Amino acid sequence: MSTDTFLSAATRVIPRVEYRRERWRNGLGWTREIVRVPDTDDWQVRLSIAEIEQDAAFSAFPGIERELVLLRGEGLRLRFADGTLHTLMPPHDRLRFAGEAQVRGELVDGVTHDFNLMWRRDAVNAELLHRPLVGSMFFFTEADTAWAIHLLSGQAQFDGDTNLPPLEAGDTAWLAAGERRRFALRGGGELLAIRVSPGKPPLA
Repeated sequence: MSTDTFLSAATRVIPRVEYRRERWRNGLGWTREIVRVPDTDDWQVRLSIAEIEQDAAFSAFPGIERELVLLRGEGLRLRFADGTLHTLMPPHDRLRFAGEAQVRGELVDGVTHDFNLMWRRDAVNAELLHRPLVGSMFFFTEADTAWAIHLLSGQAQFDGDTNLPPLEAGDTAWLAAGERRRFALRGGGELLAIRVSPGKPPLA
């Protein structure tokens, strides 16, 4: 992947009130899209929050890797067509799985909200970290490395001359690739940090 793809999404903070609410691809639920890179139908990376209000089959995303993190609710059972059953339990259980997998989400006890990281496996590597924020945490962008920071709880702000507004719980920062730069995030709470870089093309 060229760095132009990563540069197409400028460094910015995306407030939770600006997330785009839209139907699932299969029409069986709702999601709030945080960001897609690039901002086209042919995206390479997409972050969203799925609002699961009833038991329903997940949309299929061939060629995509997914990682789901329980944000709110009493739990979500993921029932796969091959018989595998995995239950996401509070506070922040998570699971990575293939986007083409046939999976049904079943509510344990009421509505859940679930952070949904998706990336195109033949072009992108993505690593999701769940960390406490106590004091300062540092993130380094590179020519081919970007970061997404989703604040689960608390408050935070970037030190220095970044021109980025503070983060409230539920907000997300996108730190674009393109140059080596250090971002110091200071505050208290919990966050999800996603490191995004180009993946290796599949072997012929």
